[in-house]
Amino acid sequence: MTQAPQQQPKRDAPGEPPISSIDLRKEFDAVAIAPVLEQLDGELIGLVPVKTRIREIASLLLVERIRQKMALATTFPTLHMSFTGNPGTGKTTVAMRMAGILHKLGFVRRGHVINVTRDDLVGQYIGHTAPKTKEILKKAMGGVLFIDEAYYLYRPENERDYGQESIEILLQIMESQREDLVVILAGYGERMEKFFQSNPGFRSRIAHHIDFPDYSDPELLAIAELMLQEQNYRFSPEARDAFVRYIAVRKTQPLFSNARSIRNALDRIRLRQANRLVSDLDRVLTGDDVMSIEAGDVLASRVFSGGANGKAT
Repeated sequence: MTQAPQQQPKRDAPGEPPISSIDLRKEFDAVAIAPVLEQLDGELIGLVPVKTRIREIASLLLVERIRQKMALATTFPTLHMSFTGNPGTGKTTVAMRMAGILHKLGFVRRGHVINVTRDDLVGQYIGHTAPKTKEILKKAMGGVLFIDEAYYLYRPENERDYGQESIEILLQIMESQREDLVVILAGYGERMEKFFQSNPGFRSRIAHHIDFPDYSDPELLAIAELMLQEQNYRFSPEARDAFVRYIAVRKTQPLFSNARSIRNALDRIRLRQANRLVSDLDRVLTGDDVMSIEAGDVLASRVFSGGANGKAT
C-alpha cells in the first residue's frame, strides 16, 4: 500500500539561526525506524552482514537528517544501491524494508517499491524502449525502483538490442532525480561485476554495495520451521530429521534457490501430507493430524531418488 508523502528534512529559513543541538533519542523515536528494523529481523533468518549494513545505512541517514536540520549538509546523499547474491537470499524483502526506512527518514516521498526486470524496461523494436522505461520511472518516482537481474539490460552480443537505450535513460535519471528516486540493482555477484565493468556509469552512481550470502543448512531448517509455523504446520521429530537430509541433498542439485527452494519444497510436502490424509476417508482427523508433517511426506521427494534429473519434487 502506498504511504502518504513525507517531507524531506529542510534547512532553516534564511536569517534564522541554525539548530545547534538535537536530542538523538527523540529524533530516533520520531522517525520510527525501529519497527522497520525489527520487522526485518523477524522476517529474515540469518543474513547478519546484510542486517548490519542496513542498520549502518539507517544510522548514516539519521545523522544526515540531523545535519540538514543543523544546516550542515551541503549535498543530497547518493542512495542508489546494488544487492548481489544468489536467488532466494532475501534481496526483494530487504529492498522493501529499505524503502520504508528511506521514507520514514524523509529521503523518499512515498516509500513504495516498483519491482521490474529487463522485459519491463526494454522494448522489442525502435521507439519502444524509451516510453517503456520512462513509464516505469514515472511509477517509481518518490520511492524505490528495484531492477532484478539488472545485467540482462546489457547484451553486447546482440547488435540490435535496445537495452543500451534504457541504460542511458536510467543513468540520466539516477543523477538528475536522485532526490526523488532510489534505484536498487540486483543479481548474481559475478554477473553484476561484469555488468559494472561494462557500464561504469552505474558503478559511479551506486553508493552502497551489499552482498547477500547463501543460507547455511541450519538457517534453511529454521526458515522451513518458521514458514510451517506461520501456516499452522509442524514437523514431527522424524520429519524434521528427514528434512535436514533433504536440505543437504537439495543444495547439491541444480537450480537451488535458498529460501525460495525451501518454500517450494514445503508446498509439495503439504500436498503429499494432504494426499496421505485423504487416502483414508473413514478416519477421524484431529488437529494434530492436520498440523503434523510426517517423515514419509518428506522422504517421498524425488530429491532422494535422483529422479527427474535431480529436479526437486
